[in-house]
Amino acid sequence: MGTGDGHGRYGETVFRPEQAGEDDRIDLGALAYDDMTMDRLRALGAGPGWNCLEVGAGTGTIARRLIEEAGVRHVLAVDRDVRFLSTRPLPGLDLLEADISGPEFDPGGRFQLVHARFVLMHLPSWRSLITRLAGLLAEGGVLVLGDAVDLTTRTAPLTPYTRVVQAMWQGLRDTIGTDISGVPDYPKHLRDAGLVSVAAEIRVPPLVPQSPISRFWAGTWDRARESIVATGLVDDATVDEAIRYLDSPDCAALSPGMLTAWGRSPAGRVR
Repeated sequence: MGTGDGHGRYGETVFRPEQAGEDDRIDLGALAYDDMTMDRLRALGAGPGWNCLEVGAGTGTIARRLIEEAGVRHVLAVDRDVRFLSTRPLPGLDLLEADISGPEFDPGGRFQLVHARFVLMHLPSWRSLITRLAGLLAEGGVLVLGDAVDLTTRTAPLTPYTRVVQAMWQGLRDTIGTDISGVPDYPKHLRDAGLVSVAAEIRVPPLVPQSPISRFWAGTWDRARESIVATGLVDDATVDEAIRYLDSPDCAALSPGMLTAWGRSPAGRVR
């Protein structure tokens, strides 16, 4: 079992943006989850006139869809590295290169929508960040948080696939502090942050050969291979076997999914 202290950072220790193909890996995750996310954001009212904050915007797929499809007025897309965001400028889309966990982070103004997906699970300060992000909402605005949940690997039979998924979570926790154990508690923390109409859902994309989610996991395991193998739970051969399994017609497994939780800033809230 790995014994790392998780003092590395996403984008530095693993998943570096300068590594060739990292934008393609992020886009595969977007292909798997963007429709689910947009369905929820639209159901919550995202549309014309809205001023939105997209936290950890990655390659900008959700930010652009909010403008182009939902018709929101403005999106401020924030990331620690905006190189992928800057390749496709769009009217109504502004970029901010910033660390949301830093004390100096201030996007200015208030927002009808604050959205963060696959961001907080990588940050040790995620509890305080929920409160901080809730404080950026305009009256009646909605905070939407999406992060990973794994419904199977703790109890599933040990196979190369489940062993690599378990080793991935352990390796990322050891290396950069990724921790999905608190994700099911997001609704409680949204309520504790003073939000109302709190609810949540879980969506799990199917693992089918050559699907975006299968290709995303194959690429993720390859890029995080060093930290995965360092746990001692699997070796390189097991990682390779699991990657082959994802592309096999015999694949019959459940992918890690996404829990999306949301809550609204109440009318008349004093800040």
